[in-house]
Amino acid sequence: MESISYTHVYLGIVAMGISLALILMAGKPSIRPTKFQAIWEGYLRFVRSMILENIGEEGLSYVPLIASIGLFVFFSNLLGMVPGLEAPTANVNTNLALALLVFLFYNFEGFRHHGIGYLKHFMGPNVYLAPVFFVIEVISHLARPITLTLRLFANMKGGALLLLVLVSLVIKNYLIMAVSPLLLLFIIAIKFLAVFIQSYIFMILSVVYLAGAVVHEEHH
Repeated sequence: MESISYTHVYLGIVAMGISLALILMAGKPSIRPTKFQAIWEGYLRFVRSMILENIGEEGLSYVPLIASIGLFVFFSNLLGMVPGLEAPTANVNTNLALALLVFLFYNFEGFRHHGIGYLKHFMGPNVYLAPVFFVIEVISHLARPITLTLRLFANMKGGALLLLVLVSLVIKNYLIMAVSPLLLLFIIAIKFLAVFIQSYIFMILSVVYLAGAVVHEEHH
């Protein structure tokens, strides 16, 4: 019987531990923040501005959630850059758990804000075509956790494989000493950029889905 690996779970716990440890190290806000505190304050301002642009003032209560998701995805992605380790987000189960959390939460918030009127979001602009729009919208919403899962999984898994292949080629082909370090640095820089971009994409999509559920719109 084939054994089941829980490495992604353990590394996910490590990513959460790193996030929590760094937050605790930042300490309480102060009038003269340290450089370390300034980094965290900048991150929170970034999350706040993202929410304000998409939801407005009423969405500021979601700052802790979105900030936490961003930190977990970022450090999970970052662990994939450590030789011998695979990013928890390179495992479809980790990403599916995150995506389902976002999916269930934004629908819960939609009903909490609008009550049964939240279903109007699924009806479309024309009352006569409401049944058709309802089916299409339900399918579209059910596809969201799947696309969130696969997008992050494909990018992190593919990025890890690409990094491994390129580094192997550099080592095996014994490139010129002056070129090899530069090429390796370029590869690592591209991978590090992907870590940031994929974290941002997961965060902004979560905010957009929340905005679609809680923002008041006119329905005719």
